[in-house]
Amino acid sequence: MSASGLELRSASVALGRRVRGAASGIRWYVTTLMGDRAYETYVAHHRAQHPDAPVLTEREFWRERMDEQDRNPGARCC
Repeated sequence: MSASGLELRSASVALGRRVRGAASGIRWYVTTLMGDRAYETYVAHHRAQHPDAPVLTEREFWRERMDEQDRNPGARCC
């Protein structure tokens, strides 16, 4: 393979890595924004800050979260 071919391949690989990194960042942002990671975040925080207290089940967590949003709608659109 020629030197220019190697340079082109190297540039292509670097571009692919940047695109994958950007896509990963966008996915993280959207899932966090939409609340998809809320339970995971809650569990990690709860275990770190309150290790002796029981952790809510995922169903209990979402019920409590929805009830709280209904009591305090804040800036929700709906």
